Amino acid sequence: MAKVKVAKKDTFIDMTAMSDVTVLLLTFFMLTSTFVKKEPVKVTTPGSVSEIKIPEKNILSILINPEGKVFMALDKPDDMETALVALGGQYGVKFTPKQIANFRKNTTFGVPMKKMSAFLDLPEREQDEALKNEGIPTDSVDNQFKEWVKAAKTANPDLRIAIKADQNTPYSVIKNVMNSLQDIKENRYNLITSLKAGEGEKK
Repeated sequence: MAKVKVAKKDTFIDMTAMSDVTVLLLTFFMLTSTFVKKEPVKVTTPGSVSEIKIPEKNILSILINPEGKVFMALDKPDDMETALVALGGQYGVKFTPKQIANFRKNTTFGVPMKKMSAFLDLPEREQDEALKNEGIPTDSVDNQFKEWVKAAKTANPDLRIAIKADQNTPYSVIKNVMNSLQDIKENRYNLITSLKAGEGEKK
């Protein structure tokens, strides 16, 4: 008896719905994600059990590395430009439009004013390397850190100050930063730490 051959048919699966879901998920994550700011040095913050989060906007971040060098960051380029121009006028340094544009691109800064013009003329990759060896002066003779804070607060009075120091940073350095803030009547600030449960940076 002859065998009956069943004709094979191609199976068609409509992937339109799956593609739509994928695009929607991708769009959702792109819109809700918070990008981590580039920092010139790696800082390992001390642990804390507090779960209070600092705001994500209008933040003046103070970064202190293990060697005690101080850097700063502002989340709004307009505030950065205003503070730079104000401080430049105070120290007799004029910046070109190109230098100001380069400064607005930075997420973190920390160079003495006398070196700022030369620093801003460097390519972006070289700026990142040069920044690691600098830091904002905080000594009693020329405390540019206080002037930066005052200029930033003048540019945006709603700024909240957040201090992020490495767990190995000498306490004397952190105390000096806090004393500098107190000298200019800035007595409210957040200390950024890592939640001991490992859930990110908190107050």
